Amino acid sequence: MQAFKNHYGIVAPLDRENIDTDLIIPKQFLKSIKKTGFGPNLFDELRYMDHGEPGMDNSSRPINPDFILNKIPYNNASILLTRKNFGCGSSREHAPWALIQYGFKVIIAPSFADIFFNNSFKNGLLPIILPDDEIDYLFKEALSDILKLSIDLEKQIIILPSGKEIFFNIDDFRKYCLLNGLDDIALTLRYAEKIKSFEENYFKKNIWLKNVF
Repeated sequence: MQAFKNHYGIVAPLDRENIDTDLIIPKQFLKSIKKTGFGPNLFDELRYMDHGEPGMDNSSRPINPDFILNKIPYNNASILLTRKNFGCGSSREHAPWALIQYGFKVIIAPSFADIFFNNSFKNGLLPIILPDDEIDYLFKEALSDILKLSIDLEKQIIILPSGKEIFFNIDDFRKYCLLNGLDDIALTLRYAEKIKSFEENYFKKNIWLKNVF
């Protein structure tokens, strides 16, 4: 997992509540057992005017001109600003995969569904929770002009072009993992030598287990 320290990018304002994981990445695209290739079908039902299926050539599909990610420069946005309960619905980990593979690094919302929130951290995507009044303020700024934000994870601040700073909370352990690019596997591998030593000693004390395994 790539380490997250600082990020600067364009904000895409998606003014919608209760965006579920089926809208983020529709169920028909979950057939793949790979963790790659989901970005082109992020928000498929909102981005395109037809019904999408795996294997389709997205470059020839009719796009929805009113959808924010189909507008320049928001097609290059890396920060998503949205409303409450983002990522609700089913627990598919494909949702953060699709967001990351599209190019998003940060999601800002007043609340997230618990499973999506946890899955985001495990994949290097930073979900930031802010109070409604600060979300409203950011929407006002983003809808009045193109908004670019700086995110400083170490200091836990969002910096606006005006210099205004917005503080956000984050769990210390999750912050540590993001700053160091540690997912669950990488966390475990830090103890690889201790695990190996334990297994060797355990089998020496229980030699009969070698015939079982």
